Order: sequence, then structure tokens, then C-alpha cells
Amino acid sequence: MSESTPPVTDEAPPAQSPPARVPWAAYTGVYLLLFLIGTETFLVSPLLPTIAGSVGVSVAAAASTVTAYTLVYALTAPFLGAVSDRFGRRPTVLAGTVLFLLGNALAAVAGNLTVLVVARVLGALGAALAGPSVWAHIAETAPAPVRGRAVGLGMALFSAGQVLGVPAGSFLAGWGGWRASFWALTVLTTASVPLLLAQVKARPAEEAGAAPLRFTSVFTVWGDGVLRHTLIVVFLLQAANLGAYTFLGSALHDRFGLSVNELGLLGILVGAGSALGSLAAGRIGDRARERGTGDARWIPVWCLLLGGGAVLAALGTNSLVAYAAVLVWFFASGAFGTLVQTLLVSSRPDLGATSSSWNSATLYAGTAVGVAVAGTFAHADTGTAVVGGGLAVLAGLTALPLVGRLRPAPAGVPGKSGADGSGHQDRKEAAADGRA
Repeated sequence: MSESTPPVTDEAPPAQSPPARVPWAAYTGVYLLLFLIGTETFLVSPLLPTIAGSVGVSVAAAASTVTAYTLVYALTAPFLGAVSDRFGRRPTVLAGTVLFLLGNALAAVAGNLTVLVVARVLGALGAALAGPSVWAHIAETAPAPVRGRAVGLGMALFSAGQVLGVPAGSFLAGWGGWRASFWALTVLTTASVPLLLAQVKARPAEEAGAAPLRFTSVFTVWGDGVLRHTLIVVFLLQAANLGAYTFLGSALHDRFGLSVNELGLLGILVGAGSALGSLAAGRIGDRARERGTGDARWIPVWCLLLGGGAVLAALGTNSLVAYAAVLVWFFASGAFGTLVQTLLVSSRPDLGATSSSWNSATLYAGTAVGVAVAGTFAHADTGTAVVGGGLAVLAGLTALPLVGRLRPAPAGVPGKSGADGSGHQDRKEAAADGRA
């Protein structure tokens, strides 16, 4: 035998670990809750005329229930997210679910507008307390290689609340009155409670008790350079996204003379596109992190795709082109939302719920600014195209330095590769001393 011949060995090659899978069954409770929150968020709008007639007020007055919900959610979510980061996911998810349940039950028996507004406030408080905690819980407990898919399915189910939940709620309202929709939400939320009790476990830190909550902790997110940069991009893109969408129906009516029923198709396309984009972005992001290229580079891609879809939807040559563009537009919107949600909760796990809640608050703020800007244009199609396309491009350009800040370090560089393969985890120490 030649000296260069390697010795024969009976040792088998090391076995490769099986690919990570999302433990879907462990998230049935939180996924159901996200679907119900998504349903309730959009449910009232198509029921407004029926509700107004039932409680004896104008449609404009009944719309105050929508305003109450969105304002309470936007103003309280960051503070309630900080509560979750301080005291843990289990107590805040459960407390938020109970408030959400009580809000829907109260809405189902409301006999006047005042009680209905109070019911919607309770529902908003419940969603603002439970929602950010759910996102943080998913990101903290899902295996790192499939974290994006786990978050993406949650985002898709939230969007499905618009595609499936709202039509189902409207059907129930036609069959048993508008109160039947809120009773259904109450029953399904009740069904989620035992699942949440079994699946959302207390962490050791939660069982040991928590330090006092400080008011300033709510704003810690804005002291972190990467989180602040990410939220600025969110603000710009959501101003483009929902600001432009607010006037899209008017633009399509003016251009093509579409009826109310034909415009109703937009809601289905928006929800379907968002759900598909959420699912796709979760898988794409997981694969990007697995290859070591990082998921942040997709942020400008989704921004530009959204802007292009908005311009084409507003200025397309016919309604079919506009509808197709809306599907692309909200595919990119759902993809962006999933990517940002994953990035925020992975970048600083200690601020996961607070970051998630600021994400929602920034979305509402961006929407308000986008609507205000789009409303200054004389023609709805021009405002939709300029705001949707222009601000989306600005968001993409603003995101380019963020991509550089979150670029994964080369393999072999000690202390630079995060637990999720993207380098996000290792920013905690840098953020603590102001270097992030």
C-alpha cells in the first residue's frame, strides 16, 4: 500500500442535522388571535350603514368607532409594548386577549353609540397589548432558520382577516344582524384562550418577577440607530402605501367609471396580495439568511416594487391593468411588512414588543401624512401616483444605508455573526453603549 493511501476507517461520516421546520402546531393559538385581530380591524367599515341605523345615528357618527379604534391603538401600542418587554409575553398576550374578548362582547350588546365606542376602545387596547407580544413571541421561539416563515404566516393570517374574515362577518351580519359578527369574534377569541394558555409559556425571568417599568423605556427604541433607521423607512413607505391607497378608489372611479361593487374587488386584491407577499417574503428572507447574504437587502426591492405597482395602478391604461398592479403593489407591501417585522424583533430581542408596537404606530403616522399629501392634488390619480411612487422610491433610497449597516459579517470574523445568521443579535452590546 502506498504511503499516500489514506488508512481505511470504519467511521461513518457525520450525520447532517435535519432541516429546521416551523412548529406550526405550537402557534395555533397566536395565529388564530392574529386572524381575529385582522378581522376586527377591517370589519366595521362595511357594516357602518347597518350599525348607524341600528343605534340611531348617522353613518359619519358611527364612523367614530373606527376612529376610536385606530387612535387608541396607535397612541397606546408603544407603551403597552414596553410593558410586554418588561413583564413578558405570556401575561400580556393573555391580558390583551381578555380585553379583546370583552370589547367584542360589549360591542355585541351595545345599545347606543357611546357603549359601542367604549367597546371598540377596549378591543383596541386588547389588540395593542396582545399584538406586539405575539410578534415578539413568534420571533423569540421559532427556530432561527425558519423565523421569517413563522412571522410571514402570522402576517398572512392577519391579512386573511380582510380577505376571509370580513366577508364572513358581513355574511353573518346579513343573516343575524351586525351583532352576530361581534358574537362570532367573541366565541372564537374565547376558543383561543386555552390554546394560548398551553402554548405561550412563561420565561424564567417572568416567573422571577420584573423590575419597575420606567416611562422613558418606551422611547429606548429611538436611541438605537438601526431601529430608528428602520422605523424611518417604515414611515416613508407606509405614507406611500396607505396614503396612496386611500385615493385609489376615487382615481379608478374617475378614470374608468367603476361601480361600488367593482371597486369592492380592491379589498380582496389588497388582502390576497398582502397574504401572498407575507408568505413569500418569509421564505425568501430565511433562504437569504441561510446563504449568509442577509435579508435586509430586500427592503429596497420591496419599496421599488410597491412604488411601481402604485404608479401603474393609478395611471394604467385599463381597469385590468390597474387590478393586476394593485395585486403586485400589495404583494410588495405584505413582503415589506414581514421583513421589517422579522428584522425589528430579531435585531433587539430585548425590545421586541416595543419595536413591533412602534412599527404599528409609525404605520398609522405615515398613513396620516401620506393621506394629507395625496389630498393636496387636484386629481386623485395624480396624487396616488406621485405619493405612491415618489415616497416609495424615497423609502428605498433611505433604506440603502440600512442594508449596509445590517450586512452580515464575513464568515470567520469572531463575535460578528448573530444567532440567526444575520448578525442582528450581536447588535445588543453595541446598542447598549451607543455604538449601534
